[in-house]
Amino acid sequence: MENKLFLYNTLSRKKEVFEPINAPHVGMYVCGPTVYGDGHLGHARPAITFDLVFRYLKHLGYKVRYVRNITDVGHLENDADAGEDKIAKKARLEQLEPMEVVQYFTERYHKNMEQLNVLSPSIEPRASGHIIEQMSMIDSIFESGMAYESNGSVYFDVEKYNKQYHYGKLSGRVLEDLMTNTRDLEGQDEKRNPFDFALWKRAQPEHIMRWPSRWSDGFPGWHLECSAMSARYLGETFDIHGGGMDLLFPHHESEIAQSVAANHTEPVKYWMHNNMITINGQKMGKSLGNFITLNEFFSGDHKSLAQAYSPMTIRFFILQAQYRSTLDFSNEALQGAEKGLIRLMNAWLTLDKLKASEKSTAEVASVRNSCYEAMNDDFNSPMVIASLFEAVRIINSVNDGKESLSVADLQSLRETFNTFMGDILGLKHEEAASAGNETVENLMGLILDLRKNAKSAKDFATADKIRDELAKSGIAVKDTKDGATWTLD
Repeated sequence: MENKLFLYNTLSRKKEVFEPINAPHVGMYVCGPTVYGDGHLGHARPAITFDLVFRYLKHLGYKVRYVRNITDVGHLENDADAGEDKIAKKARLEQLEPMEVVQYFTERYHKNMEQLNVLSPSIEPRASGHIIEQMSMIDSIFESGMAYESNGSVYFDVEKYNKQYHYGKLSGRVLEDLMTNTRDLEGQDEKRNPFDFALWKRAQPEHIMRWPSRWSDGFPGWHLECSAMSARYLGETFDIHGGGMDLLFPHHESEIAQSVAANHTEPVKYWMHNNMITINGQKMGKSLGNFITLNEFFSGDHKSLAQAYSPMTIRFFILQAQYRSTLDFSNEALQGAEKGLIRLMNAWLTLDKLKASEKSTAEVASVRNSCYEAMNDDFNSPMVIASLFEAVRIINSVNDGKESLSVADLQSLRETFNTFMGDILGLKHEEAASAGNETVENLMGLILDLRKNAKSAKDFATADKIRDELAKSGIAVKDTKDGATWTLD
């Protein structure tokens, strides 16, 4: 792989060299959550995926404006153009104001993101705070002749748009197939065609969230918010638009159509989509009722969980798969991730204890180079992790006295871990674990002292018993010329 950043563009269906429109400035927009419930593992994947992209672009020296929205109005049940607003429904059931629901779950979402060490975006706009911009975009779409009003609601005329452009180019769909396969749904008789989508919906009397407009008292359609807010903060054309694969159609497809109709230009240069997290091959999500919230993962309080999993274990589990591949949940997979993360973290701590030699017998430059090659190959985090595990082998070998590192190579390896483990992958020593580590270090020091005393007294049976019992608990004791050391297997 050349020393350039390649990313997979969903629009072109191939990897392309990343060349920002106005380098070194980069505009990136990612669809954030609809805040009407606790975040689950499916919410964590796009957050961590695009946090990785954000971190790496900044590491390369780009000035990134990262916009991640909060959907707090207009997202109806089953992603449809009819039915009840998801947040309004939650507010009705809980007897709250809709914005109380929004505030409560936004704060919980932010807390989860902080636990997962996801960096805050540059801007986090809410749909309800940009009603004026959305109305203005509807006016522009009317001027292009691609919107129509029906009974106080406004719809996008997909068939008319498709005569001039291609509706379906992002998802690979063909309008003729949509026309054949899309069935008429109850409550959609206002539309000219069932595949047209709402730009503005007239509010029914019981609908809580509503704004006055020249068409009706109503609210914007779900797709419109991202088009309006991305143009507001990043311009009519920007570099990267990201989100989950489930948003590719109809949400992102409709975004393209709206933006082209309103602004007469392609809105996005690179479209990026992370794949789904599945349970037994089925997508995890609220609508399917098979989701586990992040708070349940952290506490272990769910019937499907064998134990609690720390935020860094969840982050590492997600990063172990390339963002475009599916990721299937299981306790075994999470437990494997937990063990792998412990090995990496222990090696990272061991690095600080290693002493340099006059010369190196281990090769460390290839580790750093392979990490960059992996990141430049469409943010291939599992290959970065594989390279770091090769570094773990070197660290343990040096710690055991089997290999040596020069001052320069030891410093290079430390910088590699700090850069890729910390700055780019966003993994960190968790506070609770760090406090626990100090206690464990003290206990292990006491145990190894007892073993040392046993050996000094030639009580080798006791010394071997201590070593063997520790091994049963996953703690490996190694005797070196400088004394005994221990690691978690």
